[in-house]
Amino acid sequence: MLENIAEKVRIVMVETSHPGNIGAAARAMKTMGQKQLYLVKPKVFPSAEVTARAAGADDILASAVVCDSLHEALDNCVLVIATTARQRSIPWPVSGPRQCAEQIINTVASGQVAIVFGRESAGLRNEELELCNAVLQIPSNPEFSSLNIASAIQIICYEILQAANLYQPVQGEEGIPLASAEQMGQLYDHLETCMIDIGFYDPKKPRRLMRRMKRLFNRALLDQNEMNILRGLLAAAQEAAGKKKK
Repeated sequence: MLENIAEKVRIVMVETSHPGNIGAAARAMKTMGQKQLYLVKPKVFPSAEVTARAAGADDILASAVVCDSLHEALDNCVLVIATTARQRSIPWPVSGPRQCAEQIINTVASGQVAIVFGRESAGLRNEELELCNAVLQIPSNPEFSSLNIASAIQIICYEILQAANLYQPVQGEEGIPLASAEQMGQLYDHLETCMIDIGFYDPKKPRRLMRRMKRLFNRALLDQNEMNILRGLLAAAQEAAGKKKK
């Protein structure tokens, strides 16, 4: 079962600056049965230090996918989980590693899942967080919450390993696949255009409205039928607004 799950779970590292962290992450993944590593604009990769720190997880490094953007790394994913230690001005619902592992196990039957790790020094930017369905935080000492990225990856992969022994993957309602990250991006473009067309939204104010809307729909984990219903509703609203203007 873990082998099937590993085929569906991506560990995504964004703009990793220290090559040793990539190698240590690969080692952490291999010890916990994970194997899909995605690297978004790594500062140094490949390198001798990466290989040395991987300590035998060379197959993880050899199959690692290097991407030019986070959008590319999330292609075809139906669930995207962000890891962050920072509080945000617009708070996101936060889960712990065990909760997220259970959610991952129950989602992999619908498609690819990504767990996104930000930069060592600054984490993920708000616009990157907007691409995610959920936020994961690892409980730690509030007086010293700095956790090495490879250690964080090992903790989360461990929880996935444990959850795989306790839970069976389930399909969504009637087996309908979840909407992919790309499809959700198209929905948000349509939503923004529609809200402008009907006079509900001025992009200049309030500036955070779209961020709040993305947070709302990302949290809902829409399936493709639900997404199509929303797209149809938006199209009908645009058509009605056009008729009124005439």
